Amino acid sequence: MLTHIQPFDIADSFPPLDKASKDPNGLLAIGGDLQPQRLLAAYRRGIFPWYSQGQPILWWSPDPRMVLFPDHFHISRSLKKSLKRKTFQVSVDQDFAGVIKACARPRAYSDETWINEAMQTAYIELHNLGYAHSLEIWLDEKMVGGLYGIALGKVFFGESMFSVETDASKLAFWALSVYLQKQNVKMIDCQVDNDHLTSLGAENIPRKQFEQILIEHIHDIQPQTWTQPRMGLIEFLGFG
Repeated sequence: MLTHIQPFDIADSFPPLDKASKDPNGLLAIGGDLQPQRLLAAYRRGIFPWYSQGQPILWWSPDPRMVLFPDHFHISRSLKKSLKRKTFQVSVDQDFAGVIKACARPRAYSDETWINEAMQTAYIELHNLGYAHSLEIWLDEKMVGGLYGIALGKVFFGESMFSVETDASKLAFWALSVYLQKQNVKMIDCQVDNDHLTSLGAENIPRKQFEQILIEHIHDIQPQTWTQPRMGLIEFLGFG
C-alpha cells in the first residue's frame, strides 16, 4: 500500500525503499511538502520528488537506478570536436536560478514541465542553504547550457540539465564529472534509464547497491561551498 505523508509528519516519514511499487517503477510515497528538511531526508535515502502540475507530490526510488561514476564519463571524438570548434566557458554556482528556470522551460517533445514554481522555489532555497548547486556553460556571454542537483557527502544527485546550443548539456555533464572528481565525489545519481546519459557512460545498478553506496559515502549532510568563476572550458577540462 502506498504511504501517504502529511505536511506535519516528521521529515523522514518515508518507508523502506523495498516497499516501492514495481508498476509504476519506484513510486514509494505521496504527499508531504518540499521543505528543506524533508527534501534532504529524502535524498539521503535515495528518494526524489517527481510529479506533474495538479498532482500531489510523488516520491520515487526506482530499481534499477541509473548512475554515473565520475571517472567513467565517456568522451566521444565528436564531443571533443565540439569542444574545440567554439570558445565555450564554464562556471559553477554563478547562476543557479537561471539554470533551474532554463531547465523548467518546455522541451520540443512536451509542453509540460515537472519543474513547476513550487519545485523551483524549493531548490533555490536549498541552493541558498548550500545543498543545491549548478554548473553553467557559456558562449559569447550567453548561458547556453547547464545542470543542477543536490550534493550530500560524496554523492551528487543530478536533477535536470538544459541546452540551447549543440552539445552544451553534454559538455556541462563532462565538466561536472571533472569537477566532482576533484571533490572526491564517488557517484552521480541520474535517477532513471536514459539513452542520452547511457551514451555518456551512465549505467544501471540495483537499488540495493545504490543504497549501500549512499550509506558508505553520506556520513553527514552538511552544506558545501562550490564556486568557480567563469573560465575557459578547455582549460577547466585540462586540455589547456
